[in-house]
Amino acid sequence: MPWDFWLIFLILGAVLPWRGRHRMGHFMALPQVTGRERLKLYLSTILFQWSMAAIVGWRAFARGLTASQLGVQLGRNPAMLLVALVGAVLIAAAHWMNMRRMGRAKHPAAEKLRAMGARLFPRTAIELIFYILLAVTAGCCEEFVFRGFVIAALFRIHLASWVVVCLSAAMFGVAHLYQGKGGSVGTGILGIIFGSVRIAYHSLFPVVLWHAVLDVVAGIAGAKYLTTKEPAAEALSTI
Repeated sequence: MPWDFWLIFLILGAVLPWRGRHRMGHFMALPQVTGRERLKLYLSTILFQWSMAAIVGWRAFARGLTASQLGVQLGRNPAMLLVALVGAVLIAAAHWMNMRRMGRAKHPAAEKLRAMGARLFPRTAIELIFYILLAVTAGCCEEFVFRGFVIAALFRIHLASWVVVCLSAAMFGVAHLYQGKGGSVGTGILGIIFGSVRIAYHSLFPVVLWHAVLDVVAGIAGAKYLTTKEPAAEALSTI
């Protein structure tokens, strides 16, 4: 594997998790989080993710990986499109119900999630617009990096498919350690499912759509069920 691929793997496996935990720790430690602070977080994350995807894409193409190997070709596969759309609907419904369940739960993990949601999820219509842009960005950029580049790079060194899926999912889960151990493990499990589908259909389209839908539902349902009563009353209002 080329040296720059190893460097990207090091950044994804070590620097990115540290950065995420550091930023979230700083965000949660603020005495008060205003709409301006949330917008600043959304916009800085959008800029960072597109920059990261651009750099990874540059090095991937420079080292000879093709669009097909990276999974960025849509193609005209009716079965893939059907799986993508049906999966998006099922994921949206399941995640909405899960967020509602977490909003009613009394255990400490739910309390921690509500504390995070009260600060992170959008409260106004303008915040929601930028949050949706963030969700679409995460779907495109994270899937390109973890399910596109990482899988293609690991296949290049002739690893078995199940090893490739597990390694990419592990890196994806570690990158989300800022969500806590439970969130990291859950994200890793999703990574296994997403990686398997990406390999099965040779395309990132289904997983990009699923990832974006998952994050959009998290923001809307999170504002409704995981914030305190006062913030929830403000949700989706105008500034």
